Amino acid sequence: MSQGPASSRPPAHHHRLAHLAGAYGLLALTGLLFLAFSLALPDTFPTLDTVSAVLSQQSIPALLALGATLPVTTGKFDLSLGYGLGLAHVLTMRLVVADGRSWPLACAAVVLGGAVAGAVNGVVVEYGRIDSFIATLGTGSVMYAFTGRLTNGARIVPGPEGLPAAFTALYDSRFLGLPVSAFYVLALTAVLWVVLERLPLGRYLYVIGAGRRTAELVGIRSRRYVVVAFAGSGLVVGVAGVLLAAQQRTGNPSVGMDYLLPAFVGALLGSTAIRPGRANALGTLVAVAVLAVGLAGIGQLGAPFWVTPLFDGCTLLIAVGLAGYAARRRLRQQRAV
Repeated sequence: MSQGPASSRPPAHHHRLAHLAGAYGLLALTGLLFLAFSLALPDTFPTLDTVSAVLSQQSIPALLALGATLPVTTGKFDLSLGYGLGLAHVLTMRLVVADGRSWPLACAAVVLGGAVAGAVNGVVVEYGRIDSFIATLGTGSVMYAFTGRLTNGARIVPGPEGLPAAFTALYDSRFLGLPVSAFYVLALTAVLWVVLERLPLGRYLYVIGAGRRTAELVGIRSRRYVVVAFAGSGLVVGVAGVLLAAQQRTGNPSVGMDYLLPAFVGALLGSTAIRPGRANALGTLVAVAVLAVGLAGIGQLGAPFWVTPLFDGCTLLIAVGLAGYAARRRLRQQRAV
């Protein structure tokens, strides 16, 4: 008796195993990396001090990665993230140190300004009909010019009295024995998860990312929601800039671009985890965890300084390849259904 087409299909449990491997493979890799470095460095790596240091050092890159996730859901990319971070942290220091503004007012102004700058990015991309890579690279250069204008190329250093203790506590304080900045990351992850997975706005963003024509056919105003995505990303950049100012306690005009690559690695690699084929908050958090554990282990092994950018660059290439594969696999599954 001849077998029908269904008999040639892989068993259902094979599909389930493949799905589990794709969704949670990155999370398993995080655990394996932690175990491997713990075995190699038993006295220094699996300690509370190492965990606290990793959480503290990676909180700002994690925030930026989560911010970058929003435009990525619509199929756009914001290359101005690094420039925006530099401007936000310099502007915070300028308002608090040079202009003598109260730190809560300065922080609120910078966060609001980040949202406005993000909205401008969205308007340039959507209404100017300019590719997001080119548009945000251009607006990022403008931000860098403003950073230079504010600082004249020099650092902004507080006076002998230093910065307000309540301001620096935004980054330095601890909660439940861990750096408070780690809880900012968890809070933002929760907010983005709700927005993207449970609210209509998230569904609209995903539809736009899947195809503008489809979004228009179902009545979604694509331009408006892309601008909203960029504005949300800019708001997160503003928050990260405030925290960076509280961390570094000086205004450094050259800081910012070092954070761009890790942010995109986290956002793109995150689209291969939890919900493979689409950018998502939990996947981004897992991707940041992989990067954090890897960089911490490499650092404790005594690797030279150039290994870090090599690690970031190679991981970005892998992330782009895996994200493309996951998206194509998801599309094939949808067509099959």
